[in-house]
Amino acid sequence: MQQSNYIGRFAPSPTGPLHMGSLVAAMASYLDAKANHGQWLVRIEDLDFDRNVKGIDQHILNSLHRCGMHWDGDVTWQSQRQHLYQDAMQTLDQHVYPCACSRKEIADSRLRMGEVASQIYPGTCRAGLAAGKTPRAWRLRLPQPHCNITFDDRYYGQQTQDITTEVGDFVLKRADGFWAYQLAVVVDDAAQGITHIVRGADLLDSTARQIYLQQVLYLPAISYLHVPVVNNEAGEKLSKQTGAMAFDRGDNDLLKDALLPAASFLELAIGDSVSSIDAFWKLALASWTIKMKL
Repeated sequence: MQQSNYIGRFAPSPTGPLHMGSLVAAMASYLDAKANHGQWLVRIEDLDFDRNVKGIDQHILNSLHRCGMHWDGDVTWQSQRQHLYQDAMQTLDQHVYPCACSRKEIADSRLRMGEVASQIYPGTCRAGLAAGKTPRAWRLRLPQPHCNITFDDRYYGQQTQDITTEVGDFVLKRADGFWAYQLAVVVDDAAQGITHIVRGADLLDSTARQIYLQQVLYLPAISYLHVPVVNNEAGEKLSKQTGAMAFDRGDNDLLKDALLPAASFLELAIGDSVSSIDAFWKLALASWTIKMKL
């Protein structure tokens, strides 16, 4: 079904050049937007200031252009939008509380409770900070004893997560000013009018938290599609942390070395005889439209 109000996005972090896993996510989001005659935006998620690499944002944009993926409108940078996150925090005021717990203290608390999942926050600071403690972060207070979030993923089907018991009150902002991904992405998607998110399945676990934030901030619901992630030979998700190499070395054949392998991973019927990037995208768009029954 064609949708004139479709707005999708690709939101890479400038912590390193795009690798094959990034390209798969970008390709899927781009094709889905084009197949629905929608807009495709690009947002640089550069809030992790400790890990940002100077100049990588432009490298990413250049790689997208070299691959023939052209975005609509202006590129946005999260670092220029922090006032929006502060406004959201003020809106959430009654749902937010300061937390003084370190990672070790959270893990120790879970162990004392006889729990294995040591990173699920046990609510230590819900009733207030202990004497002499200063905030390390601000957390979102979740409904007790359960908060079940259910949504339909266009690839993986119906998903349900009890964010109270499976995640716990999660961080929105650190005391050093670092804004958490969960809040920033929700605020940005709403501000940009995003209607459809297509991204890697490594972010599937984050979706329930983002939907809950949309609900408490009274923001529009979004359609989700998570595509499988690309793994390395050791079975680990391709990432900068696992040493994933850039697919764009500046002088290599992106059609042969990047676009065709990414399309093959997405199980798009294109073949190896395509001779140009423009021809590739025409075939990829037709194949995606059939694959997704659009």
